[in-house]
Amino acid sequence: MARHDNGDSVDSGQLTRTVYLEANIEKLQAPRFELVVQRGANKGESLSWESLILRVGAAPDNDLVLDDSTVSRHHFRIELDPRGYRLRDLNSKNGVVVQDIPVRDCYLPPSCRITVGDTVLKYKEGREKIDLELVKENRLGELLGASSQMRHLFALVRRVANTSATVLIEGDSGTGKELTARALHDLSARGSKSFEILDCSAIPESIIESELFGHVKGAFTGAVERRKGAVENAAGGTLFLDEIGELPLQVQGKVLRLIERKEVKSVGADSFRQVDVRIVAATNRNLREEVANGNFREDLYYRLAVVKLRIPPLRERTEDIPLLVDHFLDFFSQRDGHHYTISHQMLQRLLAYDYPGNVRELRNLMERSCLFSDGVELTVEPGTRPPIPAGGSDFAALMHLPYKEAKDNLVSSFEERYWTRLLEVCNGNISEASRQGGIHRKSLEYLLKKIRRED
Repeated sequence: MARHDNGDSVDSGQLTRTVYLEANIEKLQAPRFELVVQRGANKGESLSWESLILRVGAAPDNDLVLDDSTVSRHHFRIELDPRGYRLRDLNSKNGVVVQDIPVRDCYLPPSCRITVGDTVLKYKEGREKIDLELVKENRLGELLGASSQMRHLFALVRRVANTSATVLIEGDSGTGKELTARALHDLSARGSKSFEILDCSAIPESIIESELFGHVKGAFTGAVERRKGAVENAAGGTLFLDEIGELPLQVQGKVLRLIERKEVKSVGADSFRQVDVRIVAATNRNLREEVANGNFREDLYYRLAVVKLRIPPLRERTEDIPLLVDHFLDFFSQRDGHHYTISHQMLQRLLAYDYPGNVRELRNLMERSCLFSDGVELTVEPGTRPPIPAGGSDFAALMHLPYKEAKDNLVSSFEERYWTRLLEVCNGNISEASRQGGIHRKSLEYLLKKIRRED
């Protein structure tokens, strides 16, 4: 044990981690800025900003959403780096004009006018300063990234890991939410204990309570013995609730009780029991919208979002693509006993693609290119759907993939074919298709959104 000057004792391991963190952090200081809509459908709206990146466009996942048909879904972003605030056009259809000058990438002056489509924005920096931390390394656990967004995320994960705070991880599918949760666990004092994963979107509503809290013998037909749930299996460690936006409302209250009182009751049990477990949750949904629509409990949302970590999609950090490509090439080269390389021309094609499937899509693309390469220099075709073998001799291609990835490929292909065909039979009627398919309409709507994102 180490001892502070005031006589209080502190764990030496914790002290070492704190010293290490401080030594590997760089800080960005910049003024807080404000964006005001001066002309357009959103005239009068304003946004004061004090984070690393601000996203502007017509899509609802932007920080500033513009109701303007001449504005692209993801039009531009403003990000902070050591030189100041940098505006980047995100391949928008109508471009970005700063002070009457068309720009694609520029550093902003302290005050300027930004025009996008029919909307005019006033950008103005204030006097108040903000401090943001970035780690100097480009890796945290299995997460990779040299961009300022990822290094800021790494700093936040390190800061939060050794607290007891509940964490909500937000991000699109394929960005690395599970890897972020695992990093939080591994860096915490619970790192030697269990890390349990429960995918709320993959478990039927009828059994999810049992999967989460366990059940006693005789609780229901088929319950021939007592069974532990994910919470009890994670005791002393971390429970990662993936896609928590899919959790049924009737179970959400019991998760809230778990967070607030650290107690659970198995299905069929007469009493509660205490359990020490940290909750980390993740979602690719906008939980604020789900709360507004009555699909998610507001009190649970605020208990989960004590700390929120947002993982940026790959399209927002294209500077990380070369690093990720090199990593995947090294991995597959070692695995296959080859030395795979990629030409500058092919790398430029990878940089130009927007990756709706994020890092997972890039990894799959690189692996597929390695598997079907005639030589060691790869030819890549970003944006094309992979051929999914359904059986026979082609099934051997899947044997080069890890089990979970091979299964995901087959399941994704099956889901697309099944529901596309059933919707054709039902003349596009989603309610009828969900009835015939035996799932809830809400679940089918979610599946269709996922399938269309992958197209």
